[in-house]
Amino acid sequence: MATTARATLQHEDQRVRVTRWDFEPGDSTGRHVHEHDYLVVPVTDGRTDIHTPDGAVTSAELRAGESYARPAGSEHEVVNAGAFPLAFVEIELKELPQ
Repeated sequence: MATTARATLQHEDQRVRVTRWDFEPGDSTGRHVHEHDYLVVPVTDGRTDIHTPDGAVTSAELRAGESYARPAGSEHEVVNAGAFPLAFVEIELKELPQ
């Protein structure tokens, strides 16, 4: 059974939440749904397997510093599928107060 990746909250305010995720090989985020649009900034190179509720698994190669963005509502589990530790920073974009 995979262990849970370590999430370290780096900053949170009304507009953003910044979390660093650190994974040993085989570590997982656990299944979750993103409440907000978000960006991911890889800190290290690595490979992830993304498991979706329908049972599909998609592999992705991450390159340090090469960011990507995803919309709110994304439901998945991220697993470090590589042989080395993996880290990325997740930046969630919260709704601005009206």
